[in-house]
Amino acid sequence: MEKVYAEKRVEGGNPRNPGKACGGSEKMVLYFMSEALNFEKWKGIRSMETVYMAGGCLWGVQHFFDSLPGVQMTEAGRANGQTNSLDGEYDGYAECVKVIFDEKLVSITNLMEYLFEIIDPYSLNKQGVDVGKKYRTGIYSTSEKHLEEAKDFIHHREDRDKIVVEVLPLTNYVRSAEEHQHHLERYPEDCSYCHIPNEVLNKYRNH
Repeated sequence: MEKVYAEKRVEGGNPRNPGKACGGSEKMVLYFMSEALNFEKWKGIRSMETVYMAGGCLWGVQHFFDSLPGVQMTEAGRANGQTNSLDGEYDGYAECVKVIFDEKLVSITNLMEYLFEIIDPYSLNKQGVDVGKKYRTGIYSTSEKHLEEAKDFIHHREDRDKIVVEVLPLTNYVRSAEEHQHHLERYPEDCSYCHIPNEVLNKYRNH
């Protein structure tokens, strides 16, 4: 099943460099239409699974996971905070990306391998220049099977004692504001703020 995209010129927002891809090639900015973010339509497909990946600033993490084989849809959000509001003081959440994927095409182990391509797994509460508890790394899920597979992935690494990536049940999730959804698709010039190098950020695009 293919991802649903729509072509649209950037209106409003930051016009500094519209249409320029993070990798440097010129293109029409593509982004998911709001109706394509309706996750309800995937519920009836048995092979679809949902997991929540935290890898620092969510702009780059979402841009990266959007491009991966087997990933059907993504949404920027907050995992394991204490409230259901986007307003108010910081409540302990981790910036994350909700990932709907086809388990017939990609596994949790695969997704962990991809996550480790874009993070420093030894760094606690810091990725690139972004510092704070909300930038911690982790994988969260309501599926014990997902969590066990993620733990197994870490356990079999020789550097497992250095890794600080959380593997925890999802206790709360809040969708981020619209301005953060597929942000780098709409404002590619903001890739300069991303902790993920361009060559990695776009490694799987057009594959």
